[in-house]
Amino acid sequence: MWDLNPGIVIPLGAFVMVVLIVAITNLRRTRERELQAHQELRSREMEHERRMRELEVEKARLELEKAKATPPR
Repeated sequence: MWDLNPGIVIPLGAFVMVVLIVAITNLRRTRERELQAHQELRSREMEHERRMRELEVEKARLELEKAKATPPR
């Protein structure tokens, strides 16, 4: 069927091995960057939620002060 010549198979196998190593390394780096981006996004989201809660508390405090300052009719 196929006559596999070691003079061709060994260099071809080495080339394929190098390509696989580079591909796996690039996939790992890409995954790490993706995870880092997700962590950054989650961190920003949590910071935004914290700020929104602070604004809601401040708004409620100002409304309460306004209600106390306004004389009843």
